Amino acid sequence: MQHTLPAVILGLSLSLSLSLSLSAPALADSVKVDNPWVRATAPGQNVAGGFMSLTADADMTLVGGASPVSKTLELHFMKMENGVMEMRQMREIALPKGKTVSLEPGGLHVMFIGLKDPIKPGQKVPVTLLVKGADGKEQKLAVEAEARQAGGRKH
Repeated sequence: MQHTLPAVILGLSLSLSLSLSLSAPALADSVKVDNPWVRATAPGQNVAGGFMSLTADADMTLVGGASPVSKTLELHFMKMENGVMEMRQMREIALPKGKTVSLEPGGLHVMFIGLKDPIKPGQKVPVTLLVKGADGKEQKLAVEAEARQAGGRKH
């Protein structure tokens, strides 16, 4: 009998720690989004650029997104070469662990294609970004971007 009580306590302790470790949720990798904004548009303009800084806590990839303000959202890069602007769609944007990737005018950015209405300065634009981890799992990030006048100034 003297050995039974410690054995029961030890068994309960092991059982409790095992159930706690099995029930603890796995923490997902995350991406920090800073300073999201969208360029306000002129009447009749059907595209707009979106900009922000992204910092992932693990190697991840931005693979797409969506917004209710446009038909599609694409990943793009832009550069000037020999006085000619080149803009191309990209399939993905790498987000290396711990490195801030800037989506900014004249470089990497998102494009809102097929705008449903003009985007007005001060408007809050909902955006869902789709990122993929090194394990292939995708997650959605909800972002609210403020519309600014051309040049990125706040209204």
